[in-house]
Amino acid sequence: MHTVFRINSIEKLDSERPLYQVDLILTSDDDKQLRELTELIREEASGFTGWTRLGKLLIKIGQFDKAEELYNSLLEHASKDTDRAFFYHQLGRLKSEQGKYEEAAKLLEVSLAIDQTSLPEDDADMAITYCSISSVYYQQANYSKALEFSVKDLEIKKKTLPPNHPDLAITYNTIGLVYGGMGNYTKAIESYEKTLKIVEIALPPNHPNSAIAFSNIGQIYQKMGEYSKALECYEKDLEIKKKSLPADHPSFAITFANIGQVYDKKGDYLKALEFLEKALAIRQKSLPSTHPLIKVAMYNVDYRKKKL
Repeated sequence: MHTVFRINSIEKLDSERPLYQVDLILTSDDDKQLRELTELIREEASGFTGWTRLGKLLIKIGQFDKAEELYNSLLEHASKDTDRAFFYHQLGRLKSEQGKYEEAAKLLEVSLAIDQTSLPEDDADMAITYCSISSVYYQQANYSKALEFSVKDLEIKKKTLPPNHPDLAITYNTIGLVYGGMGNYTKAIESYEKTLKIVEIALPPNHPNSAIAFSNIGQIYQKMGEYSKALECYEKDLEIKKKSLPADHPSFAITFANIGQVYDKKGDYLKALEFLEKALAIRQKSLPSTHPLIKVAMYNVDYRKKKL
């Protein structure tokens, strides 16, 4: 009944209807950490319809085109404001994951506008939207707006959630990102430590949010010039992702690039090139050929080759 599978592939079977074939691989029965992670993901998806759960899963595993197709279909047939707001939010999230931040901001603003007309101002769904908007502003380097929306998010969550709830960890993580972008590394690390404390209490050790926390702490240490500490954090990030995400998930590109940059700073150019080439391969597989992140990844590889 609760056997755990890994997803091998997802293919659409019908161009007219949201009908998909999901190819599953049976995992080892004694994979305790994977069972714990699966149970948590199942709890996170509870309360949603089957199609909505599939959409959330597609985003989680990096199948953004399939998720967009599904959510657009659900949006077209949605009759409730709450459903429409949620579908716009999910479309905004996946655009953000693809690095299309202007499109993401527009979709999330539509979601927020619907929420503001249909929900109390301290509703938990409002906090989720504030959090997503803050993340997009951060990616656009608009740190003052990002902090403004993060604070709104945090105020609601402190009122409505227990102190060690995983959603609070997400908010503290975003605030850490913003302070890091502002160059306030002390406040950034304080926020990340709050994130990690909650994550270690509330989530299984191989949860992707644990990887994010280690990655972000590593980036602060890297900016501070503490490369050994940064590498240690990035290796923990990579170890968790290998256990919890598909091998070609876009977030691996971030981890490989971070590790490559640290090796470069340490003067190990061969190792740096090895990881930067891995980052480029994933970028090329998961992003449009004209995306600026691919150009950055190509530049990083070419630049390190010249150092050898």
